[in-house]
Amino acid sequence: MNGFMLTAGNGTVFTVLYMVVIVGFFYFFLIRPQRKEQKEKQNMLSSLAVGDSVLTTAGFYGVVIDMTEDTVIVEFGNNKNCRIPMQKAAIVQIEKPEDAVESAEDK
Repeated sequence: MNGFMLTAGNGTVFTVLYMVVIVGFFYFFLIRPQRKEQKEKQNMLSSLAVGDSVLTTAGFYGVVIDMTEDTVIVEFGNNKNCRIPMQKAAIVQIEKPEDAVESAEDK
């Protein structure tokens, strides 16, 4: 009878250990990278300023000409009449004007 209790206890320990491993796997390979990516995007969007060149989720390049809390107005191309308001969340990449000057000087 004592041997049965010991076996049942070991099974419970292995089950709990197995669950901890599964939860740890999900945290380190799914949840943690997603939170890190969200934090990086939030930091990128908080550094957004008027005059920055941006790439949108649709693949368009433009220049930010005005900003509000969660909306930006982006000017596309050389045509000064092509100004489109969009959400900040639609911005994928930002290039600061000083970064463009430095890269041009390096060439």
